[in-house]
Amino acid sequence: MPNRLVTRFAAKLPEHELDQAQALEWLAEAHAASEASRRGLDPAARAAFAQRMRRLVKRFSCGPDKIRARASVLPDFTSGPTIYDLAEHPRGRGTAERSAAFAAAVNAYFEAAYAAETTPSPDLIHVTCTGYVAPSGAQRLVAERGWGAATRVTHAYHMGCYAALPALRMAAGYLDAGSRRVDLAHTELCTLHLDPSDHSPEQLVVQSLFADGLIRYALEPAASDRDPGLRLLALAERILPDSADAMQWVVSDTGLRMTLARDIPERIGAVVRDFVAELCARAEVAAARARFAVHPGGPKIIDRVREVLELSEEQVEASRQVLREHGNMSSATLPHIWMRLLADPRVAPGTPVVSLAFGPGLTISGGVMGKQ
Repeated sequence: MPNRLVTRFAAKLPEHELDQAQALEWLAEAHAASEASRRGLDPAARAAFAQRMRRLVKRFSCGPDKIRARASVLPDFTSGPTIYDLAEHPRGRGTAERSAAFAAAVNAYFEAAYAAETTPSPDLIHVTCTGYVAPSGAQRLVAERGWGAATRVTHAYHMGCYAALPALRMAAGYLDAGSRRVDLAHTELCTLHLDPSDHSPEQLVVQSLFADGLIRYALEPAASDRDPGLRLLALAERILPDSADAMQWVVSDTGLRMTLARDIPERIGAVVRDFVAELCARAEVAAARARFAVHPGGPKIIDRVREVLELSEEQVEASRQVLREHGNMSSATLPHIWMRLLADPRVAPGTPVVSLAFGPGLTISGGVMGKQ
């Protein structure tokens, strides 16, 4: 594993970006529009409900002090409704329409992301938990480019926010089996999965936090110590006992519905010290000199990991910056943090990068890399 390099990062910002203050206003208005449609509220009652939702959104959401902006492939948040035409569909359009929107956006992404590629990778892993269409955008790309005899497509689906690390484990196995390069592409379209008719605090947290993320990168053998990238040193994963209901991501009539237990930061905090100690021992690095790529399930996750591991703010800076600039992009978030650390001249070559991410199970997944 020490000769495996994570490299060739390329991210695409979804077309429609909205600053968080505007996004939260849209969210309050969307909940009011849904309620008005469902209950036939007159203008005064609708306005009163919108004010109530603004108070609830302000109380429970992740505010502009933690997230500057979020982006979506949908125009609904900036120009006009497609999925969230709430006067006609109070919960938003159904799963069939959302799946069609996912397919169109993902097909367009793969076409654009590989437009300049002339030599196909032997392996392509498509990572997502926010849509399921067969053939996938990755398969369509390979078929349309005539790469079917040269490129194998693997789908790493439905793992949630931690999926980048299991996907790297798959990629490392392919290299061990003789592949010369494995591309990994994440297409997380979280904004397809809102239900504005659900006004619960839990869903306001989710709806204020998630965003869309599109990124690709590669795992390949390191040709020399001077190649830019992150050298893969160790991977580990465990499912915590008695935690199966702490985080869920299930198909509903209006897309995918996420539920999050309030005590997830505490559950993670109870095990993360031992987990990181074992991970760093396996990689033979010291956590004290590492930068940390902590999946920002929310600001409290970063806070809890920092507190338990006694990290400096500098060590988790990249995680906070990606959350602030993009929100939670599910599995696409860790690769954005890796890309930032790789490009940061303040992070010296040789610096260990400890990655942590969490998902349904409750699963804690980790990895250690070394910056080259």
